[in-house]
Amino acid sequence: MIKHNTIHGFLHLLLLAFGVVWVYPFVWMLFSSLKTNTEYINAGFKLLPDVAQWENYARAWKVGHFSTYFTNSVIITCTTVAIVIVMCALTGYALGRVAFPGRKVFVLAITATMFIPKGYTIIPIYQIIKSLGLLNTLPGIILAESSGAHVLFILLYMTYFHNLPKELEEASEMDGCGFIRTFVQVMLPLSKPIIATTAIMQFIWTWNSFFVPLIFSINKPDLRTLAVGMYSFVGEHTVDWSGMAAGASISLIPVIIVFIVFQRFFIEGISGSVKG
Repeated sequence: MIKHNTIHGFLHLLLLAFGVVWVYPFVWMLFSSLKTNTEYINAGFKLLPDVAQWENYARAWKVGHFSTYFTNSVIITCTTVAIVIVMCALTGYALGRVAFPGRKVFVLAITATMFIPKGYTIIPIYQIIKSLGLLNTLPGIILAESSGAHVLFILLYMTYFHNLPKELEEASEMDGCGFIRTFVQVMLPLSKPIIATTAIMQFIWTWNSFFVPLIFSINKPDLRTLAVGMYSFVGEHTVDWSGMAAGASISLIPVIIVFIVFQRFFIEGISGSVKG
């Protein structure tokens, strides 16, 4: 018993030490956002600033144009998340509840797209956005961000819907509901954990996305997102490190809030899909 408690305590200490190492860069960035550039460079592992420089956040928000980039990020991310949720939910519902010829082949085909690097698909995506006349626009960036198979989310929805009782659909049909109405009014409300999982993961991916917003805003800086806007702190000969740290801290706040609000549904969604 004593040996077991010793091992248990040792594992707790080991995990605690690992957690401190894991979180330290994030904490260091937060404190660095309150330092001067000189102090930032010379601080080393020192966390606390000599005098808190709160004007770094004002400089990032106004001079660094983070107010514009923040608005762009919110619009692009929220719209992309909504599109991905609807698209993946419909696809997952069809794959999970409808037995059609070639279903397994289709699932294998979309799963194979997971191994295609994003860089290989950017050229056709660019051509499609250009042909639609949406270059240098927010809708163009949104369509580019929401493109792709989103295999993980489709498989989560497919597994979840497949494990729901068939009696739900039968009862809905008896009430006169068709395929779409059954999906919207019966099946979709039951998939809140998967919706939350999709929303959180896609929100984080889109909010932190760099490559696609860079490509589609390269000729129009006003369309930059926060991730791309970090370049505004890089000058020809100097870098505003403390301003960049303040900007990075600002960009992390929405991600933390979204995860805290939806974490319960996120855990339920992952555990439910694995169990199924």
